[in-house]
Order: sequence, then C-alpha cells, then structure tokens
Amino acid sequence: MDFKSKIRVVEDFPVKGISFKDITTLLQDGEAYAAAIKEMAAMVETLEFDVVVGPEARGFLTGAPLSILTKTGFVPIRKPGKLPYDTIQHAYELEYGTDTLEIHADAIQEGMKVLVVDDLLATGGTSKAVCELIEKLGGEVAGLAFLIELDFLGGRALLDGYNVKSLVHYND
Repeated sequence: MDFKSKIRVVEDFPVKGISFKDITTLLQDGEAYAAAIKEMAAMVETLEFDVVVGPEARGFLTGAPLSILTKTGFVPIRKPGKLPYDTIQHAYELEYGTDTLEIHADAIQEGMKVLVVDDLLATGGTSKAVCELIEKLGGEVAGLAFLIELDFLGGRALLDGYNVKSLVHYND
C-alpha cells in the first residue's frame, strides 16, 4: 500500500516553513491504518523483545496496536504528572529549552528487551530520551520502529548504535 498517499501534508504548520506530516488521515482509513501496523510488525519480526514502549501521545497510536499484534505488553511514556504510580523522570534538551518524560518505575525490569515505537522520527531527541529512560531501569533497547522518518532532519544519527526501522521516508 502507498502509505504516503494516506498521509496529509500541511504546509506552514505549526509555523511557517514546516511541512507537517499529518497521520490523522491514515488513522481515519481503517484498512490503511491496519495495513500500516501490520507492515510495522513485519519490519520488527526478526527482533526479540518483551514489551513495546510508546511515548505520549502519537506513540500510543502506533505502539499499542503493534503490541497487540506481537502479543507483547505496552508501556506508556508520559509527560510529568500523568502516571498514577511511582515514576522515574528523564529531562532532555530541545532546540529551545528542555522537556521531561516519565515512566512507571516498575514498568521495565532488569534485562527486559524493549521495542520503542512512535509515529515519527524527526530530530531524534524524544526517542533518545525514551531509550535513556529504558536503560535507566535496566532494560535493553531491542530496536526502534517508526511509521514515518524525516530523513532530512538526521534523527537517525542521534540514535546511532540502535536498530532503527521506519516504514515511510520523507527526504524533504
């Protein structure tokens, strides 16, 4: 299936000069959404992992259904204050400032193999922070899987040393 044809491109959003890749049009098409998740599952079928982790919020839309197909659990990564139990945090640098992510302190056990799943790989900052959270808990990042990768932003370089897979690539 041509997944790019199912992804709407919105120019100058959220600011002038950005060409936003809007996956809501793909999500609205049940057949395309299911096919994309199945293709992502096929991308990672050679990886060994115990659990899928997805960062808030669009990582939930790709990670949770992928965890169902692979019969593994799903662990949400959230913004501070959203998880109800003991958490650990990881602050990371953004282009202009910092952000913080949290995970339940008991979500990843020592030695667990973890697949990180998100909708988009851009600069790689959020994905790198997620990997660092997993590793703080003693987990091993088995790989990262993305619906979309914006190749021109070079996020893959920040994730050097990790097994990174993407379904759809944009070069500009």
